[in-house]
Amino acid sequence: MKDVKAVAVEIVREAGEFLRARLTSAHKIDYKGEINLVTEVDKISEEMITTKIDHLFPEHDILAEEFTHTGKGSDFRWIIDPLDGTTNYAHSYPVFCVSVALQKLNNIILGIIYNPMLEEMFVAEKGQGAFLNCRKIVVSNTLTLAKSLLATGFPYDVRESSVNNLNHFNAMILKARGIRRAGSAALDLAYLAAGRFDGFWEIKLSPWDTAAGWLMVEEAGGVVTDMRGKGYHLESPVIVASNGRIHEEMVDILNRASI
Repeated sequence: MKDVKAVAVEIVREAGEFLRARLTSAHKIDYKGEINLVTEVDKISEEMITTKIDHLFPEHDILAEEFTHTGKGSDFRWIIDPLDGTTNYAHSYPVFCVSVALQKLNNIILGIIYNPMLEEMFVAEKGQGAFLNCRKIVVSNTLTLAKSLLATGFPYDVRESSVNNLNHFNAMILKARGIRRAGSAALDLAYLAAGRFDGFWEIKLSPWDTAAGWLMVEEAGGVVTDMRGKGYHLESPVIVASNGRIHEEMVDILNRASI
């Protein structure tokens, strides 16, 4: 794993530096939905990452956001978001990241999230802890929701669907110290692992949004569940993550807001 991790970190770093260099360029924007954007940079970043992984680990499966889905029957699968925060990126708003996870059977064993604008490399390995630029990180010690800074986001069908997180947000904003909606779920989870946020929840995310961050939070000592407080999995419709100390409060408020 040491060699696999080192290689993966460099692949992610290279993609992140490419994104940073192209941030202020004009972008070709396509639409996967009314407000769900994809740029040519998303696709180039994905190709950069998947080409290298496929070359180095040709027997492994790949699940990436834009177009790369390979199923070879391997026990190993790379789960890739080549640019998490595309809407931010399309507006030259410098909050985005690259997120890559390695799954073995049903377990995420490696998670990498890179914020190129701050040159912050978050790396977690199953059973080995979570690190930011090689420095071990842990979740916050905040004990109550009233003193917590949370993060969340809204789904791309917020205009069409009544299941849009607005009810949860309205309930939570009255209980927490503050809520941030930065536009990158993977980066929100990395920041939670580093103790910058105390809790995070979101609905209708995809595996590439949460795979690396899920492991990051747990390896930093946090808790990740579904909205009922049960075990989280990559197909769960809701993710709730926290430092563990405020988790029951978060789950209770989210469930009461759903009634």
